[in-house]
Amino acid sequence: MNTFDRLLARFAQPSVALRIAVLAVCLLELAATVAALLGFQTDAYDGAVAALYLRLGGASNDTLLLIGCFLLVLLFAWSYWCLARDASADQPPRHALARLILVNLLAISVTPGLPFLVTALAAVLLRARPAFLFALTQIAINLALYRLLPLPALVQPDAAVPAWLDSLGLLMAMVALHGMAFGLGRMVAAEAEKRRWLQVMLAERLSGEQLQAEQLRYSERAMMARELHDVVGHHLTALNLQLQLGSALLQRRDAGGALLAVDKARENAAGLLADVREAVSQQRSAPRIDLTTALQALAEGIASTRIELDIAPAARDLGPRVAHALLRCVQEAVTNSVRHARAARVSISLGLVLGKEHEEVCVSIDDDGRGAPQHKAGNGLQGMAERMQELGGRMEVTRRSPGFRIELRCPRDPQIGPSS
Repeated sequence: MNTFDRLLARFAQPSVALRIAVLAVCLLELAATVAALLGFQTDAYDGAVAALYLRLGGASNDTLLLIGCFLLVLLFAWSYWCLARDASADQPPRHALARLILVNLLAISVTPGLPFLVTALAAVLLRARPAFLFALTQIAINLALYRLLPLPALVQPDAAVPAWLDSLGLLMAMVALHGMAFGLGRMVAAEAEKRRWLQVMLAERLSGEQLQAEQLRYSERAMMARELHDVVGHHLTALNLQLQLGSALLQRRDAGGALLAVDKARENAAGLLADVREAVSQQRSAPRIDLTTALQALAEGIASTRIELDIAPAARDLGPRVAHALLRCVQEAVTNSVRHARAARVSISLGLVLGKEHEEVCVSIDDDGRGAPQHKAGNGLQGMAERMQELGGRMEVTRRSPGFRIELRCPRDPQIGPSS
């Protein structure tokens, strides 16, 4: 991709395109204001403020009106610029609807053409239903203002066009304008949702690959331990027996020097055998599977949500079955938090607690999303509960709102097969 293509892709981003549009509006209004101040008849502003000002007896080219409206344009542009910049993030900004209403009031006060940009931005920031209601409200507000605060230049008492036909044409124009803005904005929002979903899927895949790598290393360590014990240990034992026999034969011939050498070789062989067995024991007692790398890959792969990890060192020594089940449960919980709860933060803690009979691994997944006060266990939560039951553990939803919190518990070294 050359420089021009990269620049074009940058301009094609919705947040950039919207900011360029509002900047162009500012420049256009600045030119109209300057022309009006120089004495040209331009009718620079035709919004609610201008209509009220004219109703009160003012003129469209009055300096007070022009400067006041242009200041409103600047305030609108700054507010819109900030909202459009926040729209480039994967999470909607705080109080998005209230900020949109404020920006829209500024747009309506200046000119009826600016609310079109606000409708497009609302379709990006809000969910489908509130964004649709926002667009319908925009149409109603513009029609009401057209009837309640008409500009004198637009009032034509002797017009040949019937009033109902004029109203119908205005309604269709507003529906087309704001409908197009709503559709374009929802397309952008859908692309952002797909990007968020792909991030979750990629993070799950990366964390799964890390777990597979840990399992492979565990299998390799176990295989090396078996080989050391079965092959090297066997040969050293045989060597020790042969040296013992050689020593006995030499004793019969009364070869003192040879006897001392053979005895020394036997002792060395015995010591080497003990060292091998010790190495095997250490290899078998080494940490089995560490979930840290897999969980870090999951956290780093999701850019839309801040994922905080708190992993106790003692909990990093897990068996393959426990590590696999816990990772799948954490992946499912994080997916629900990011995709459905729209959480901005997810906290994952993993530690050990002392149970009634054995140590238990305790994992909690806590988010600040929308929660689910009336939630029903779906396939995801049911699957997590089944995984824990197979290990002799349990899954509990400890908080439903605000946010959502899941706690997983299972034995650190479960018995083979599901618990009774």
